[in-house]
Amino acid sequence: MKSAVAIRHVPFEDLGSFKGILAERGYETVYVDVIEDDVAAIVPEGPDVLVVLGGPIGVYESDTYPVLKQELQLLESRLRAERPTLGICLGAQLLAHALGARVYTGDRKEIGWSPLRLTTEGRAMCTRHLDGAETSVLHWHGDTFDLPSNAVRLASSDLYENQAFSWGRATIGFQFHAEVTMTELERWFIGHACEIGSTANVDVGRLRSESIRRTPVLSRQARKWLEEWLDSVES
Repeated sequence: MKSAVAIRHVPFEDLGSFKGILAERGYETVYVDVIEDDVAAIVPEGPDVLVVLGGPIGVYESDTYPVLKQELQLLESRLRAERPTLGICLGAQLLAHALGARVYTGDRKEIGWSPLRLTTEGRAMCTRHLDGAETSVLHWHGDTFDLPSNAVRLASSDLYENQAFSWGRATIGFQFHAEVTMTELERWFIGHACEIGSTANVDVGRLRSESIRRTPVLSRQARKWLEEWLDSVES
């Protein structure tokens, strides 16, 4: 059986709809929870797919949260080996930093649903399934990053230029969330209550209503993206 490892920073931000798709594709998925598991024990070249999930801390806070240093070391080795790797939100920021790019606090928080604008390169590959003409995606971040050297920008939003990038044959970073389902989001609304309360123009009721409308379409399109991406990295 193929193996997938997902590094999880908080229990309620998980693989969402991606876990079932990975199982259908013959992957056995193991979560490595940074709170209780040893990230340094992951063999960099070991998993067939590595996913680094989101979380409410910043890449630049590695002195406060030393596990980030372990994740960066893992990603640097993984990138050298050119093994299939996906970074989501914080995971994308860690990937960008591992590739030498700057990660920093953005001008404003981006929380809520909005469409992506794909670049020519983004429309030419599997990310075309996440184009704004097909679906909106969920944004939930305050940090951003510069495009790493030799990376290819795939998508932008109205607020942030770097929403998705690829590097090499098998590495991709998503600043946004394509994996979310309503079950996960109900956990987010509670788990991120302090952040929501301190962010202007974010209302849980409105966000819930829009999420109920948006998640089914996103899940359908995200499945198309993930299956095609797996086809490309498995070949």
